[in-house]
Amino acid sequence: MSFENLYWGDIGAALGQTLAMVGGALLLTVAVGLPLGILLYLTGRQQLFHAPVAYGSLSFVLNIIRSVPFIILLIVLMPITVIVTGTSLGIRGVIFPLVVGTSPFFARLVETALREVDRGIIEASLAMGASTSQTILRAVLPEALPSLLAAITVTAIVLVDYTAMSGAIGGGGLGDLAIRYGYHRFQTEIMLVCVAILIVFVQLIQAGGNRLVTRFSRK
Repeated sequence: MSFENLYWGDIGAALGQTLAMVGGALLLTVAVGLPLGILLYLTGRQQLFHAPVAYGSLSFVLNIIRSVPFIILLIVLMPITVIVTGTSLGIRGVIFPLVVGTSPFFARLVETALREVDRGIIEASLAMGASTSQTILRAVLPEALPSLLAAITVTAIVLVDYTAMSGAIGGGGLGDLAIRYGYHRFQTEIMLVCVAILIVFVQLIQAGGNRLVTRFSRK
């Protein structure tokens, strides 16, 4: 096994694709999952807008999506992905199922983070005349910021895992490269390099997330 004949250009391009997929999908996942998490929180038991039917219906839908393994979800969503993005391959064809697969997961993490906020902070905000939206935006979310940053970190790592799986259907990135060269062509060195890069990538995400959580946590 020699590392001298590796396709470093292909590895660099695959890394760029992985970064693009994780970054783009993470932004959209937060944009979709944060409102869903807030809605779950508000309509939950003993919350400001307790609505058992709405909470139960939303929970049911999110749990269905979360129960489907991502590799199967990729295949199931292919027809919808083609309609939405025009293709089911490459970065553009993977972003949509990535967002669909991780948004319910992130929404649950957001709900959990908001539930950890001290009830007294909410009551004090409402007692001072703040509206529900002002209470959420100026009291609950800032108080839950460290937990939300931890949730984003965990979600980003899950996205790294999912982007690697998307390589099985031509999604591009390091996963695709590892499968095409490392598995199908028996070039083990390429697979090892891709795995090593993914390990370093995840470690950097976790370290960066931990630093942000520490920085914004109350002393």
